[in-house]
Amino acid sequence: MVIERNLYLNQLVSHRHNNMVKVITGIRRCGKSYLLSRLFKRFLLDEGIDDEHIIEMAFDDFENRQYRNPELFYDYVKKRINDGRMYYLLLDEVQLLDSFVDVLNGFLYRDNVDVYVTGSNAKFLSKDIITEFRGRGDQIHISPLNFREFMTVYQGSKEDGWAAYLRYGGLPAVVLQPTDEDREKLLRSLIDETYLIDILNRNRIKNDSELSELFRIMASNIGGLTNPQKLSNTFKSVKSVSISPATLKAYIDYLSEAFLLESANRYDVKGKRYISTPLKYYFTDLGLRNVLLNFRQYEETHLMENAIYNELRLRGWNVDVGMVVVNSRNEQGVSQRKQLEIDFVCNKGNKRCYIQSALSLPDEEKVLQEINSLQRIDDSFEKIVIVGGHAKPWINDNGIRFVNVYDFMLNDDRIA
Repeated sequence: MVIERNLYLNQLVSHRHNNMVKVITGIRRCGKSYLLSRLFKRFLLDEGIDDEHIIEMAFDDFENRQYRNPELFYDYVKKRINDGRMYYLLLDEVQLLDSFVDVLNGFLYRDNVDVYVTGSNAKFLSKDIITEFRGRGDQIHISPLNFREFMTVYQGSKEDGWAAYLRYGGLPAVVLQPTDEDREKLLRSLIDETYLIDILNRNRIKNDSELSELFRIMASNIGGLTNPQKLSNTFKSVKSVSISPATLKAYIDYLSEAFLLESANRYDVKGKRYISTPLKYYFTDLGLRNVLLNFRQYEETHLMENAIYNELRLRGWNVDVGMVVVNSRNEQGVSQRKQLEIDFVCNKGNKRCYIQSALSLPDEEKVLQEINSLQRIDDSFEKIVIVGGHAKPWINDNGIRFVNVYDFMLNDDRIA
């Protein structure tokens, strides 16, 4: 079954021939090799590029083990280049090639070689891999399937698909499993035998239980504000374990650098300034989040908020958590200072929008509660409430737009 990843394919296509190494990054099993070796290669062939001008190498294939030697591989590629036309070098699991940075940078001196690579070891799963290419690396970051991609292979209604997506996430290998039992089994295996092992090896962490427990605590707190000091207090009070805030911050950084978590900063909309702490954290894949908690904490409100965050990031928005400070007086005339939250403050170039995520709006009181912070923003940027289920799209008297989550997740033009 073919899963089209047109967003990423179009990025690869638009970055062709830019004299840089196209580095496809992302967590394991999110579809990096599939994008390069199947979808991009298919595009090249459809464009009329013949097989002789597409040089592929999967370094994790036992048959290709000799080419992990940089001299042998370099000679192999040079012998394949027989004319002045463009050659496309598609390399999978390139970290297995010794001195791969020097080798790949060497090919950039040839005008007719265009280089594309994927990798999956601890270093390649880090955000700092692009620095290895000393300014000649061009990162294409790939995420798990979004809901629109998920529905192209899901056999069922969008309502059932949404429930499955929030529960099992969008890792292609998980999505294509035949049963829910198989999906859970694969998710557990990926957590225990792949993702955490990568972080432990890369960062030489000796106490893996602390990292695992932190990951679970983060999973139980998606959509909630937290910081290392608060987490340290949690470990001490709940687990009777003393871990310094500095150590916990390092662990969170490791999880973020491996693309498993993303942080959202707090932004004071009226004060036009960032607040350094606490932050919110969201999971790159909800299936991984849920399996960490044995599928016990299934709060659709927080899962929907996480899915919306991921979709906004996928569409190229920079996303912060907004805050509006309101000063008022109580019945006794005492001044009060209250902070109202905006789920997402989204910026892209000179565009901005404010978004609230609301699982349901059963009555007028709930509507007023959700839009309270939005109504106190005195600029002209768009203000949107994304509502769960089949809520009818509408715009209120203050210009606040209401859209349902299906329209948002399945249609780019709802919030581009």
